[in-house]
Amino acid sequence: MQAHNYSKQDSKNAWSKSSWRNFPIKQHPTYSDTKELASVEKELASYPPLVFAGEARSLKAHFARVQEGKAFLLQGGDCAESFDQFSGSSIRDLFKLIIQMGAILTFAGSCPVVKVGRLAGQFAKPRSADFEESNGTSLPSYRGDIINGLAFAVQAREPDPMRMLKAYHQSAATLNLLRAFASGGLADLNEVHRWNLDFVRAKPFGQRYEELAESITQALGFMNACGINSSNTPILKTTEFYTSHEALLLNYEEQLVREDSLSGKWYDCSAHMLWIGERTRDLDGAHLEFLRGVENPVGVKIGPNATKDDIMGICDILNPNNEAGRLNLIVRMGADTIEKNFPPLLESVHKEGRAILWSCDPMHGNTIKANNGYKTRAFDKILSEVKSFFAIHKACGSIAGGIHLEMTGADVTECVGGSQAITEANLATCYSTQCDPRLNATQAIELAFLVAEILKERSQRF
Repeated sequence: MQAHNYSKQDSKNAWSKSSWRNFPIKQHPTYSDTKELASVEKELASYPPLVFAGEARSLKAHFARVQEGKAFLLQGGDCAESFDQFSGSSIRDLFKLIIQMGAILTFAGSCPVVKVGRLAGQFAKPRSADFEESNGTSLPSYRGDIINGLAFAVQAREPDPMRMLKAYHQSAATLNLLRAFASGGLADLNEVHRWNLDFVRAKPFGQRYEELAESITQALGFMNACGINSSNTPILKTTEFYTSHEALLLNYEEQLVREDSLSGKWYDCSAHMLWIGERTRDLDGAHLEFLRGVENPVGVKIGPNATKDDIMGICDILNPNNEAGRLNLIVRMGADTIEKNFPPLLESVHKEGRAILWSCDPMHGNTIKANNGYKTRAFDKILSEVKSFFAIHKACGSIAGGIHLEMTGADVTECVGGSQAITEANLATCYSTQCDPRLNATQAIELAFLVAEILKERSQRF
């Protein structure tokens, strides 16, 4: 495929949901059976949308408030969803964890929280190498269940287009359950104690959450005495919950693009929000070309080597009208790099007056390999990057809008440190991730309390 030099003029060229096919693409599979691929794409295109345009517009409006410092974005979930580990209980536990963290940030941090899950579509993963080697055998890298299989075998690693259909159906089932949880009673503030997962409850931060939950319960009792309760105030018993994933596999994403009957605009109805990774954000690449034409709020991961020109180009392509709530730049530089690289970049971009929601991904820049061979992340490094992110924004006079976490509601041992003092020797105890190490529920709750303290101090400034 010929290289394409992107310019502002290109952004005026006709866009279609398939125009990305004329651009160079990275981190994308090559399917050997093109007839089967075409058949799967046709079938996917006939399926109902997974989300609706109005929901994506609502999320964009919430993002606009986050940009102003009037709300905070909490985005989190699995590094990569799994076909084999799919269950109602795992969805429930992640949902409970996210709304539990949202309660901490809202109540302790005095800030409304926009809740966005990394689920119901987070199946594809970029990889640092195209091949993996084991015992002298080299096979294509595992790229997520929507593309190929985790097993180190020739047949499993062959990209299979039929996996896109399974990913769609699992996403639909996940969304169905999430909507039931969000509106069917589990999100009721009167259930705030039930959100605390059993294995977290007995730990120090679980106990701290129980104290916060008791304060919320007392506040609800006072409100009820004043005539305000979940029967007459729906916001007390329901929550808005949105989904997101990396728009990596464009053969899949294209088929779920729909024209909104109200506005005549195009939306990617596979999720409310889509993002582009650090490895696929080339200005002349297929992924930016695809997302520039859909109206969803979109994100782009920003690594330590990003330049002002990179960010200005991203803004020109994805948000040429400087629309509030449209563009989320997700900074993922690493605790040892962010204090050096991010301040001059933020300062230079901030002066341009671009409408940007800045959030922090403290996970990807802090991945290391333990002495026993496991990939892991240190909780102290994760916390350090979050603190630096907030401090840098404060010094610049800009808004630190959110956090973006890889985490799970399960009691895994994948990240070292935290109040549980997980060590490298403990990693093998419960290491079940499909790809990258995730915070467990206890570590995520601990981080939420620490972020809430920062938000509370910020709200007092405002």
